[in-house]
Amino acid sequence: MNGAQTAERIAREARALGFTTTGASPLAASPRSAFVTAWLAEGRAGEMAWLARRTAERTDPRRRFPWAASVVSLAYPYRPPPPPPDDWRTSLRGRIAAYARGADYHDRVLALLESLAERLRRWWPSARFRPYVDTGPLLERELAARAGLGWVGKHTLLLGRGGSWFFLAELVTDLLVESASADTDHCGGCTRCLAACPTDALTPYAMDPRRCLSYLTIEHRSAIPLELRPKLENWIFGCDACQEACPWNGDAADGTDAAWLTPSLPELLALDAAGFRARFGKTAVTRTKRRGLLRNVAVALGNSGNRDAVPSLTAALGDREPLVRGHAAWALGRIGGELARAALERAARNEIDAAVVEEVRSARSAAG
Repeated sequence: MNGAQTAERIAREARALGFTTTGASPLAASPRSAFVTAWLAEGRAGEMAWLARRTAERTDPRRRFPWAASVVSLAYPYRPPPPPPDDWRTSLRGRIAAYARGADYHDRVLALLESLAERLRRWWPSARFRPYVDTGPLLERELAARAGLGWVGKHTLLLGRGGSWFFLAELVTDLLVESASADTDHCGGCTRCLAACPTDALTPYAMDPRRCLSYLTIEHRSAIPLELRPKLENWIFGCDACQEACPWNGDAADGTDAAWLTPSLPELLALDAAGFRARFGKTAVTRTKRRGLLRNVAVALGNSGNRDAVPSLTAALGDREPLVRGHAAWALGRIGGELARAALERAARNEIDAAVVEEVRSARSAAG
């Protein structure tokens, strides 16, 4: 087969497995290596220290895959989120980003990629394939754009004419696969995604992850900066705000599993380690770990301003994790009222962790 026939055969086999869009690009150094280096030097990776490792391989994958010739990029769809609850402050329900619904996408999509590789070996028995799903030293968004799957939108996500509700995946291969033409930018003068960002993390085609809710609720493992806590509202894992605002995504919303994506915040705050594993053990939510999720839940409850949340937050002042106790104290200070103040007074007498002591002190002042 020539390169074009190879590309068509790969696309056909990929569609049979549910991948909606497929393209390829030659293995080559990234033209954005200087941008990546500067981005890291500015500290934009925050606590994602792993991004600063293997930078040379990331910006020039030929170093990691000297045997390869092409990268096949693929898009696998997921359902858009349900409409948000009418009044989450009354119902005390949180929000989880739609991509986290169901089994962890790393496992699901990787299994499909491995099936695709098996299918392709029937046509090319001696070919090599290395699958990746949001892992490894690959700038997958850039590779996908070069492969013609879409363009990088102003929200910095890959965006196609059918929207952006999809996962990216890659097959590194020694096959010579004909490259697709890169798409042009179709964002035009639209800035809806920028306006929708709760923390102003976005500027056109660039992001400061240290302000992004997806980063703050998942990758950021320490205390959430005080000035950003109110911006979380009820997001407890990830954020879909910029995608929901994008006109290329239309008005699509899928109510399936709506309750899973809008869980009861008090229920979550009561989860012990075994309960967390039972509820989220095979999902992407495990990435934030129990202490991270409950930290986020406490912030969301504080943002509700609903005094019905006070008993749950009071109980969380006794959590084994200082990170959870500190954010529960902040939330009680934000809600205020006699019961919240009494709980904070007790915590002030009993708490020994220095960081939590400071959270309690500030919360007592805020509660009046």
